[in-house]
Amino acid sequence: MNTDRDAPPTRRTSSPATATRFQLPFNPPLLHCLVSFHHWVCSSTTTLVPKLDISTERSKLNAGPFAVGLGCKHAIAYTQGEVYYGAKATINVWDPSIQEPNGFSLSQLWILSGSFNGSDLNSIEAGWQYVMQVSPALYGDSRPRLFTYWTSDAYEATGCYNALCPGFIQTSPHIAIGASISPVSSVSGNQYDMTLLVWKDPRLGNWWLSYGGQLVGYWPAALFTHLGSAGGHASMVEWGGEVVNTSPGGAHTATHMGSGRFASQGFGKASYFRNLETVDAGNSLVPVPLDALQTLAEDAGCYDINKAFDDGRQGWGTHFYYGGPGHNPACP
Repeated sequence: MNTDRDAPPTRRTSSPATATRFQLPFNPPLLHCLVSFHHWVCSSTTTLVPKLDISTERSKLNAGPFAVGLGCKHAIAYTQGEVYYGAKATINVWDPSIQEPNGFSLSQLWILSGSFNGSDLNSIEAGWQYVMQVSPALYGDSRPRLFTYWTSDAYEATGCYNALCPGFIQTSPHIAIGASISPVSSVSGNQYDMTLLVWKDPRLGNWWLSYGGQLVGYWPAALFTHLGSAGGHASMVEWGGEVVNTSPGGAHTATHMGSGRFASQGFGKASYFRNLETVDAGNSLVPVPLDALQTLAEDAGCYDINKAFDDGRQGWGTHFYYGGPGHNPACP
């Protein structure tokens, strides 16, 4: 365990404590290998550059050589225009239906810096991913898994999932990257979620990950250019969902995002991210103002997103519902 680091960021405001009924334990921490579906299917993720047209930039990323005949669909919320040293959210966990062999559905946060105009985009990513397995050489099953990802060159040559290449260093003996997550939420039933925090150590520049308040490990500063440099920071943070769409049979995939329900169905049916926060230069957690949060879904007939704010008894702060079923009459 690397203990030569500053403490995790603290909240600037006295936000209510999260309800214990939302806490999500892991199954025994067995580490399984991952294949970088994110890279060969989508070529890249939904990552964006401040002040650029989102739809245009995403189309550039999905047009890469790994995305021929394939594509990714997203429903995301993002904030930009400030200096960010981390991000936090509590993420609802599901086991979505996947149509295609080796297809996937994921929900994650992105910490971003750099430009799409070259190959210098830096991205740190963490969340849960559900992959439909057809080979025992991969996960060996189809269950939602905790994952990490990173790149320092816009997904061209650097980066990988979890520990498939030198990069993320796990320090926790209790929480394993790649471990399955249980229990999971059910429609009109119990809801379960996990809280992830990624922040930059102000002294050493490493980027740490915690799960439910427990340190998991870190991305060394040396992995990155913009994010790893002295004073390096993120220029954008994203939260949301992504699925791969191979257009099976010429139709849009029926792979679910989140719960497979649209955002308008709300709690207990639609999937959510709640208590969105970023980390400022003073190593403090700052709630994301609702008016600073923008949303995007490429095709709202397939997957959509609705943002909201709650300062009442539920204490969700800035949050959003998102997801959808994919193929349906509004998503042919």
